Amino acid sequence: MDQIPVIDLRSSSSVSDIADAAERFGFFQLVGHSLDSELIEAVWTQAHAFFDRSSEEKRRVLRTKENSRGYYDRELTKNARDQKEVFDFAHVPFPELGEEHPDNHLPVDGNNQWPSDMADFQKVMTSYLSACETLALELLEAFCVGLGLASGRLAPHFNRHHTSFIRLNYYPLLDPLSAEEAASVTDLGDMALHHHTDAGAFTILLQDDVGGLQVESGGEWVDVTPEPGGLVINTGDMMQVWSNDKYSAALHRVAPRSTKARYSLPYFFNPSYDTDYAPLLESATESARYRTLNWGEFRQARADGDYGDYGEEIQISQFRI
Repeated sequence: MDQIPVIDLRSSSSVSDIADAAERFGFFQLVGHSLDSELIEAVWTQAHAFFDRSSEEKRRVLRTKENSRGYYDRELTKNARDQKEVFDFAHVPFPELGEEHPDNHLPVDGNNQWPSDMADFQKVMTSYLSACETLALELLEAFCVGLGLASGRLAPHFNRHHTSFIRLNYYPLLDPLSAEEAASVTDLGDMALHHHTDAGAFTILLQDDVGGLQVESGGEWVDVTPEPGGLVINTGDMMQVWSNDKYSAALHRVAPRSTKARYSLPYFFNPSYDTDYAPLLESATESARYRTLNWGEFRQARADGDYGDYGEEIQISQFRI
């Protein structure tokens, strides 16, 4: 069985290696990247401190159907409840105006919520968000070149109005809901995180050393063993559409926890909501395999399926020609 590639961003072959990994797996691990180790350590400290708080404290920043930013303990994937807790926060287009300014109200996702009694939490997390954005723009160029496009071909869709966000994931050993709460919501499925593809362009994942992440390859589930100092990069649905299926958005999941809790931080690199996307065809003889999708509409439908059981979770396969 093939192993998930480990790519050094400092290598002269990194661009072709990224294209090859995106085509064969939709997954790779990245070393030699620009994320500072001291910042990463601070992020882990803050993430652990947040999830160590009581349910009452965490639920002071509880997300709702109207505002998907903040804490949640009953996330769904594929209409099955995951055994995890999450905290989401997003890029703010105009930080100089303040997060409460009307121009910073994201039409699909609402506004960031921060725990008011954790002094360094917001500062550390927003610094990490900014660092991920810088790295993502660098990787975006590599994805473009791998498709035979100009390196900056997709950059306009990721201007200051991009809709990227970070999710803090905590996978506890036990159901985060009490028996009474669990009885009133969807039952737990058989995975800590059920199989799915990510909706956006691609994801930059920081994971701890516990393991449990798996990617589907060749009909089998392959463990993505944590690489020291590495990040996991996976291609999303949007990149699969843009590439007309050259790049694959691979199914992935997290196996149930049995001996040790797990933490991870995915950065979902997403464009502006007004982005309409379709295959970028460089050959006159190549036929488009997807009709045009609007990112804002697709993101809203996916978010509704994650927050509650509001129908079938939308997939790009529904837009195939």
